[in-house]
Amino acid sequence: MHYFSEILPSLISGTGMTLSIFFWTIIVSVPLGILVGLGMKTKFKPLTWLIDIYVWLMRGTPLLLQLIFVFYGLPIIGIVFQRYDAALFAFILNYTAYFAEIFRGGLQAIPIGQYESARVLRLTRWQTLRKIVIPQVVKIVLPSIGNEVINLVKDSSLVYVIGLGDLLRAGNVAMARDVTIAPMLLVGVIYLLLTAVCTLALHQLEKHYSAWR
Repeated sequence: MHYFSEILPSLISGTGMTLSIFFWTIIVSVPLGILVGLGMKTKFKPLTWLIDIYVWLMRGTPLLLQLIFVFYGLPIIGIVFQRYDAALFAFILNYTAYFAEIFRGGLQAIPIGQYESARVLRLTRWQTLRKIVIPQVVKIVLPSIGNEVINLVKDSSLVYVIGLGDLLRAGNVAMARDVTIAPMLLVGVIYLLLTAVCTLALHQLEKHYSAWR
């Protein structure tokens, strides 16, 4: 226990970096995913082609490769990011594509008749989206969103490749320094706690939207 108390401050510091990447990715990529998902349903073909290529690239290549490309590759053409900004940029691009595909599927699941009913009631497009479509889409996509949120908690460990001091990196440093696997066991416990909190929060959201059946 004394040893765990010694390494815990560094692990907590690494957890702060992990949570920062997690929260900012969620805050930015979910709204962007909704916008891109709506863009995938537009009738303007050049826009849908561009979005399809973007989603294909982000979902078809590993996030680790995208991190390396953003931080080490883009400087070749004069685009330079700090380590944290590079990680955040790559994560947001990647998860926006996944969320967009999820929201596109949710939008397609809404019956056409509901849009026609909204027109009969003389609702504007924005009112239709806000009062009829979005609540139902959220209910439909929550399980898939939940899976991506859990994945994001674990994917945040990939930032070690560009030298950021996240939770996993802090555990690796302590393990290499002290020649013991104990730090990694504690890292595993912290990841389990983080995913448990996310799972509980998502279950509460599903209950909140259970009225939309």
